[in-house]
Amino acid sequence: MSDVTANVRPSWVDDALFPFESRFIDIDGNTVHYVDEGSGPTLLFLHGNPTWSFLWRDVIRALREDFRCVALDYPGFGLSTPKPGYRYWPEEHADVVTAFVDALGLEDVTLVGQDWGGLIGLATVQRRTDVFTRLVLANTWAWPVNGVFHFEYFARIFGGPPGRFLARRLNFVVNMFVPLGHRRRKPTALEMAHYRRPMDIPERRRASAMFPHRVLASRAFFAEIEAGLPGIAHFPTLIVWGDKDIAFRPQERERLEATFIDHTTVIVEGAGTYVESDAPEEFVSAFRDWTVAS
Repeated sequence: MSDVTANVRPSWVDDALFPFESRFIDIDGNTVHYVDEGSGPTLLFLHGNPTWSFLWRDVIRALREDFRCVALDYPGFGLSTPKPGYRYWPEEHADVVTAFVDALGLEDVTLVGQDWGGLIGLATVQRRTDVFTRLVLANTWAWPVNGVFHFEYFARIFGGPPGRFLARRLNFVVNMFVPLGHRRRKPTALEMAHYRRPMDIPERRRASAMFPHRVLASRAFFAEIEAGLPGIAHFPTLIVWGDKDIAFRPQERERLEATFIDHTTVIVEGAGTYVESDAPEEFVSAFRDWTVAS
């Protein structure tokens, strides 16, 4: 039985490693865990796969003196509990994030999105353009990738039945992708435990197993996001990019740069997919420099 329990912070969460108050809110029957630290301009942090708000801990710790840092876990990830029948599709996650923004009454928000969090966040921004003012995008994308061999191969291998079996039975997504996504440093045993424990039984691993499948299956959703990009292309945007990412290539970064005209790009040399955890000091420095300049 999983020890991730609705409305209760599990005892295995290390208070020194994750020194934030855990909060819980009901969003359409899902119990969503989030942290809300500091005061000042609001930053909304969105994670990817197979991570949770824990991914942003070092960045939040550094920025909460000057900013209100809000980070949530999608249902099925981290300390959030999905409602019965939740499918873990990115479309559903975007609905949850949008409802979360509404429930907290967030205003004048900077989206900070990584991996799937960039895509899900941009969908939310398009639905609430009056709420968001700036974007920070890290190793992500925002359009259909069907027909691109790099992504087709990934989706068919890891999103097919064998990949989903490995994810659910062996926690494969966590055990493989988290280490691979850190190229500048090696996650500690305690950090790895904080990624494994939220997905400690096969049922809890359905969330991480679903994302690779949806790379191709959610094409219609991605097309909607792509079609909505011109409406938010004027937002000031910071692109922070780990250049040793095995998932997102220079082509994805260049397309983001072409889309968001008012952009600043900071390439973090040697960093992987999880650049904010792999090189948090560089991520924070890039954000602070951009904030001052803009």
